[in-house]
Amino acid sequence: MKATCLAAVLSLFATTLSAAELRLGMIGLDTSHVVAFTKLLNDPNAKGHVPGAKVVAAFKGGSPDVESSATRVDKFTEQLEKEFKVKLYPTIEEMCQQVDAVLLESVDGRPHLWQAVPVILAGKPLFIDKPMAGSLGDALAIFKLAERHQVPVFSSSSLRYGTKTQAARNGAVGKVAYCETTSPASLEPHHPDLFWYGIHGVEALFTVMGTGCETVVRRTTAEGKIEVEGAWQGGRTGIFREAKGYTGKAKGDKGEMEVGASDGYAPLVADIVKFFQTGKPPFPREETIEILAFMEAADESKRLGGQPVNLREVLKRNGWK
Repeated sequence: MKATCLAAVLSLFATTLSAAELRLGMIGLDTSHVVAFTKLLNDPNAKGHVPGAKVVAAFKGGSPDVESSATRVDKFTEQLEKEFKVKLYPTIEEMCQQVDAVLLESVDGRPHLWQAVPVILAGKPLFIDKPMAGSLGDALAIFKLAERHQVPVFSSSSLRYGTKTQAARNGAVGKVAYCETTSPASLEPHHPDLFWYGIHGVEALFTVMGTGCETVVRRTTAEGKIEVEGAWQGGRTGIFREAKGYTGKAKGDKGEMEVGASDGYAPLVADIVKFFQTGKPPFPREETIEILAFMEAADESKRLGGQPVNLREVLKRNGWK
């Protein structure tokens, strides 16, 4: 009887613990994502509301030499404080003392490394919005530090979570031999070209293709747009093209289908909360690393006049095994 009662109490305790609402901190209030994500999490009446976590604290951040940061950070900060009662902290270290996990949202990828360090040292699970960093080398440094301290980290664009893109990833057309995706690819002078906005289409491409890209060639189309072709192991091909919209197609041994469209932020935010609850990233870090290497190799191919660039060599030069 006593054993039965004890088991019931332990079961109730475990259920209560798993149902507890996580307290989230947010770093970098200079992107529209901070308002969109916070609304999904904090407002139970929001369309696509994601339960289980709430943004309660933030570090403002901001980059004065990036126009899209400097001109928006005050507006988004005020909105988070007034509309969602998020409390600001003067340092990331102080914020980390008040939360269970952290979303690093700074629109500028360059400060992500130094902003991630105190979070990792505090042992808090960390989601890093796109771009994961301002360079492949910085992203690898984040992963290495997180591994050393056994802190879970992942980074993703919301374009990974398009319904059709996920269906292709999960075998809807069989083994994919060819995929092409498009997205806008506006540039920002402080970042490698595709890191700023092209990453959305590249993320969708890798979601379908997975890892295994060996070489990259970058071209310019007749319309002056970016085109990057990757050669994958087994003779498979993946192509990213700059365009106005989020589109694409995948071809496999069971047919072909459209991919690349956006289904909004809710699916990504739901996976972030699940990640914070379990400590398990939704996909291997090697996929993110290869995405960043692909984009950095594209810049190198551009500098070389469109010559193919080996991803393994790019990773090796940046200190990755």
